[in-house]
Amino acid sequence: MIELEVYSVLYSLLSRHRVVLLKELSGERFLPIWIGQHESEAIAMRLQGASVPRPMTHDLLNSAIGELGGVLQYILVNDLSNGTFYAQLAVEQNGQMRMIDSRPSDAIALAVRAQVTIYSEDEVLDKAGILPSPDIRPAHEEGADLDVFREFIENLDIDDEDAEDAESSE
Repeated sequence: MIELEVYSVLYSLLSRHRVVLLKELSGERFLPIWIGQHESEAIAMRLQGASVPRPMTHDLLNSAIGELGGVLQYILVNDLSNGTFYAQLAVEQNGQMRMIDSRPSDAIALAVRAQVTIYSEDEVLDKAGILPSPDIRPAHEEGADLDVFREFIENLDIDDEDAEDAESSE
């Protein structure tokens, strides 16, 4: 398993497409995953430290896991099949580890709330990981931050129907 962190949540101003961008901690690869609008907002809000007066769905799930005696240990992006990512929640309950099927977007939104580690299976990152281009300015240079990924998203050959199918199959 490869440890990842949420690098950014990207969206196109010209369409409804949203991508959560995960970065491997011990390397240079990024893992872009298409996600829905609500999940992208849930992830971005938490990363920005924003709070809401009532619990959102992912807050509720985090609380329910705890109230039922479980502890979320980590999440795992465990598969990529036919263009669809799959994930699992690793929940420890009564000394047993339970792997619960999840959409990656929901798993990531839960992970940022519970402050647990995000992992990917090696094969998933090998299939879908991308490297920054050598001619891209380092992220620490002013104005360089995520230009490479914005360009990547804007130049993808995907129509809205395909994006909706990907989101609904998550």
